[in-house]
Amino acid sequence: MIDMISSSALSAVRSAAQAIESGSVAPAAPTAAAGGPGFGGVLSQVASDAVDAMKAGETAAITGIQGKESTRRVVEALMSAEQALQTAVAVRDKVVQAYQEVVRMSI
Repeated sequence: MIDMISSSALSAVRSAAQAIESGSVAPAAPTAAAGGPGFGGVLSQVASDAVDAMKAGETAAITGIQGKESTRRVVEALMSAEQALQTAVAVRDKVVQAYQEVVRMSI
């Protein structure tokens, strides 16, 4: 279930990051200076972290149901997963909004 949610929520972010890294879309700001991660790399890292947090939340929920994990740990993991999902959805919405603005620009 988490894989379906995460793939639908993060697919726009990942495709935008890949487009920027491949050069088919120019980044809005200059890339990071002196070897720092670029915009696409940051988006990819955020997407990976969100997926990892959601998987950890799902794992904690399963082990909590089995009685192997404390309730506090389960709640913390699920809240972290929820926050990661909300962040990913917000980033996706902003990327889509920015893309729509670029499409509406006259050349």
